[in-house]
Amino acid sequence: MSAERAGSAEPLIRVEDVRKVYWRDSLEIPVLEGISLHVKEGEFVSLMGPSGSGKTTLLNLLGGIDRPTQGRVIIGGEDIAILSESALALWRARHVGFIFQLYNLIPVLTAFENVELPLLLTSLGRKERKEHVRTALGIVGLTDRLDHYPRQLSGGQEQRVAIARAVVSDPMLLLADEPTGDLDGKSAQEILNLLARLNGDFGKTIVMVTHDPHAAQRAKRLIHLDKGVFSTDMPTAAGAGTGA
Repeated sequence: MSAERAGSAEPLIRVEDVRKVYWRDSLEIPVLEGISLHVKEGEFVSLMGPSGSGKTTLLNLLGGIDRPTQGRVIIGGEDIAILSESALALWRARHVGFIFQLYNLIPVLTAFENVELPLLLTSLGRKERKEHVRTALGIVGLTDRLDHYPRQLSGGQEQRVAIARAVVSDPMLLLADEPTGDLDGKSAQEILNLLARLNGDFGKTIVMVTHDPHAAQRAKRLIHLDKGVFSTDMPTAAGAGTGA
């Protein structure tokens, strides 16, 4: 089932007739059933659906963490499903920023060192890395916490560090899996405001999985998955009238 939107520009994301199956011994477990999806550059899309609907599986396919059983996943004109493991790892490091529910910060590293990690895979020198890290922490409002360890930060601050880490390499795509799921209401709103700013002010393309309908409405486009297919695809109040 297609969740494609009309538009003349070449989409940043093209998922074409993708099917994903897992196996448990001889039992076939279908998760995605021949879905197609186009996302334009600069869109902010939220994915909703019941547990087991395939939301996180789709996010993993978009980020090159997993591969489709059939079909194509084309990001920025490149079919990532056919890349070798080493080429795929390099592609992820260059082009995708991941934001997780539980932050995934390394506890023995400072905020600065956690944000710097993706840059260690690049050819940037130490001075350039420092500038990039300070810029990213400035975007999330944490330049005064760069020497703090995760245990010295609130949950909302930890998630902001994780977002800084996701954007420090200036990726073409941000993938967020329940980014507010472990936060209180106030911190959750701060994170959603930050994601909206990254999309609106910096033009970042964002695909976000969430169970929270209020969080989903902060995106400009809402897609529902159910049993491995798209059931609805519509603009949100935030996206109405923007032409996104």
